[in-house]
Formats: sequence, structure tokens, C-alpha cells
Amino acid sequence: MLGALSLSTLFIAEETAHLSEAQAAGPAEAPFDGNTVREAARALAAEAYKAPSESLPAPLSDIGYDQYRDIRFRPDQSLWRPEGLPFQMQLFHRGFLYKPRVEIFEVSEGRARPVRYNPDLFTFQNMQRPPNEDLGFAGFRLHAPINRPEYYDEVCAFLGASYFRALGKGHIYGLSARGLALNTADPKGEEFPLFRSFWVEKPREGVNAITVHALLDSPSCAAAFRFAIRPGPTTIFDVESTVYPRTDITTVGVAPLTSMFWFSPLNRAGRDDWRPAVHDSDGLLMLTGRGERIWRPLNNPRDLQVSIFSDVNPRGFGLMQRRRDFASYEDLEARYEKRPSLWIEPIGDWGQGAVHLVEIPTNTEIHDNIVAFWRPKDPLKAKGEYRYTFRMHWCNEAPVDPGLGRITAVYSGAGTQQGLRYFVLDAEGGALRDLPADAKPELIVTANQGEIRNPVAYRNPESGGWRIAFELAPGDIRGIELRAELRSGTQPLAETWLYRWTA
Repeated sequence: MLGALSLSTLFIAEETAHLSEAQAAGPAEAPFDGNTVREAARALAAEAYKAPSESLPAPLSDIGYDQYRDIRFRPDQSLWRPEGLPFQMQLFHRGFLYKPRVEIFEVSEGRARPVRYNPDLFTFQNMQRPPNEDLGFAGFRLHAPINRPEYYDEVCAFLGASYFRALGKGHIYGLSARGLALNTADPKGEEFPLFRSFWVEKPREGVNAITVHALLDSPSCAAAFRFAIRPGPTTIFDVESTVYPRTDITTVGVAPLTSMFWFSPLNRAGRDDWRPAVHDSDGLLMLTGRGERIWRPLNNPRDLQVSIFSDVNPRGFGLMQRRRDFASYEDLEARYEKRPSLWIEPIGDWGQGAVHLVEIPTNTEIHDNIVAFWRPKDPLKAKGEYRYTFRMHWCNEAPVDPGLGRITAVYSGAGTQQGLRYFVLDAEGGALRDLPADAKPELIVTANQGEIRNPVAYRNPESGGWRIAFELAPGDIRGIELRAELRSGTQPLAETWLYRWTA
């Protein structure tokens, strides 16, 4: 099989791993089809891992954030711009945190052609122009009309390790996704896989979709990805991924999401900030294999916390930015109400496993401190092949059945007696909207420790929804798992609310 692959497809044959950077660019073009990247990943996994070169000439080797931002791709050099196609591609320069060289190819008519580096593709403000040598790229971004037909908005960007992010209509960048998560929150340290090569299929006239192929590599595995990207009010990624482990992997995270949560009205103790809330996402939404819809507000704990939600064949999970009004944040610069949510919809059966939620303490809004992903129950075995297909929705709201009410706000404060905590939940929409005025839904509030007192549910005339309130008597317990349900007989009226309270 290896003999049939061209050397211009980086890292797909044994010889390629030993080429110099200049040689690795290969000939002008090579054959490409739907199996090329999977074959490349399979071959790569059969070899020992070799880290990509991070060598850069001065001053690029030692620039900071502000200097890196001053390196701008020239929009007039965007790929496909002269042809007026539905998409344009721009490149990211190497430097700062983004030193590994990433090979980028354009695919057209079954042939892959390398996108060649040239310093004239960029402007370099307040720094010396790099020498005329093949430095390569750090990543790329795609542009297409989303908000208005005559302007090519940024749709998505692939930059740094295996990170990428995207936008729907009216969004600004917030949370990110990754190709894979390995050893997240593990005491021995996290392993960050890298996208080492991309193949971007040339867009077709009149088609609002583009396909990106990616080769991922890390000490533990190699993997092939295919992203079919459709921008719009909700931007959709249809993802096919195939993982080839080099070693047995017990701590893999499939479809990982990364976001920022600092504080909200539920969790702002010790946050001396003028804004009501600061976060890119405020909750983890899950639709289990048995059909239960769960809303778990995010937390900024004092100590690192990992929550595990076991499931079989999950129907979906994602990190949501649920509050969409400016008054919830009051920040004219960050505009948190415009950050996208990201919903993962598994395609096919994923079997037994769990959604993992990792919450890392932070005292600032500049660091991502939230990670969510799916972890299969059984380890990925060395020399095996594991496929995961899913759809990513970069959206305002997850595309779930609207028949249930949503938890739209949660508040907490001191209770009626010393030592008690008071919780207030607002739920709106769905089945709650149709309840008669004299309805008396059943409220079930439980805690795995401590004591629940005075639970009550009543109509909220201001929102047209329902309000749930209760007190928690934690005693000396430092961490308690809470659960609230609103039901009519055996039927849920709203999504299940879960929360981990910590002292």
C-alpha cells in the first residue's frame, strides 16, 4: 500500500518522516481520494512518533502575542478569491505558540497540490520581514458569506495543536473543539495531539459546502479526519474520524470541547467584578441514549473537578451559551451573548462510555478552563482502528426536541437560616407553556448528601414559565450532587437539572 502513495502527502510513508522540511513539500501534485488520509494515518501509526520541527529563524523564534498578531495575511492573496467561489482560504504564519509546521494542500480533480509559503502573502508590522525560505504555515481559516451576501466572513479556523473553532450567523468566536483529547485531567499530564497536514478540497461554484481532510499525530496515536463544513445561521460540521493507536489508550476523549467559565449568578462568590456574568458557555447539555435531557450548569470550583455521566449510545452532548440577552453580561467589548454553543450529535452507535466534564479553577476570563468529551468504556487497543462519526452544530440552541421546558436561569444565595443555601431555578417553554392555570406539577428535588428543605414549584408570571425553589442544608459536607425534576405523572415537563454544590 505504501508504494502507491506520493511523497507530497506528508507523513504517509516511512521515508517521508525522515525528509527535511523543504523536501517534505514534495512534487507539484499527487493523487488524492477518500482513502488517502486514512492510509496516511495507518502508516504513520505503525512508526515511532517523531515530533514536528519548531525551528524558526529570528525574530520569529522569539516573538510574543502582540507581535504575532501584527503578522497579517493579505486578504487580496486569499485562495480562490479571483474565481469568485463560495469560499476563500487564508493562512496563518508560524510563530509565538504556533511554531510546528503544518502542511496544507489544495485538492482539485483528484489531485493534491501543496500550498506554497511565500512571505509576500503576509504583512509584517513592527518587525523584520522573514528571509525567502520555505517556512510553511501554522494553520488556516475559511471565509464565506454568512451575515450578508456580499462579504466573506470568517467561518472557521484551524490553528494550534488539534484545535479548531467556527461561527454561525451573528456569532463571534468563543469555545473551541479539538481533534482528540488525551490524558485530560490526568496526574501524569495531558498529551496534546497535533494536526500535521490538511487537504482542503477546492470549493465548487454554487455549492455552500467545503470539505477539509486532516492528519492528526501524537505519541499515542495517529488519526484521519474528514470535515464537511456548511456555514449558515447554524454552521454544521459533519465529521468522520478514524483513530489508529500506537499504544493502548485508556484516557481518550472523543469530540472534545474546550470553553471558558468564570462566574454566573449561580457561582460568583469572591468575584469582585461589575458584570453580572462572564463565560463563553454556561452549561453542559446532554441527551442520553434512553432519551433523558439533562442540563448541568458549569462551575468554577476551588479545586479541579471531574464529573462523569455514564451512558450507552448517547444522542448528543454539548457546551451551551444559553443566555442570549446583552443584559446578562453588560460587556460591550466581549459580547458574551454572541458566543456560539456547540452541540455534538453522534451518528451511529457509540456503545458504552461516559460524557466527562472537567472544571478547572480560574481567577480570570482569559483562560479556557472547561473541557467536555465522550470517553468509550473500553480502551483503544494498539494497532486497532476506531471510527467515530458525528455532527457538530455551532449554534445558538441545540437541535433537540422542543417538547420539554428549558432551565433558563439559576440563582443561589444564603438561606432562611444560618448554614442553609437557597436555590432558585427558572424553567420555560415546551410542555410548561401548555400547563393549565391550576396545574400542580410534581417537583422532585434530591441530594446525595445533606438535606433538601422546602421544595416548591409555582408559576412565574413575568416569564410565563415556572419557578423552582428549595433550600439545601449541607451540614459539614463539602460537596453535594443535586438533582431537580418537574413532572406530570411519569412524564417529564422540563429537562433534568443537575449540579455539584461545593462549600
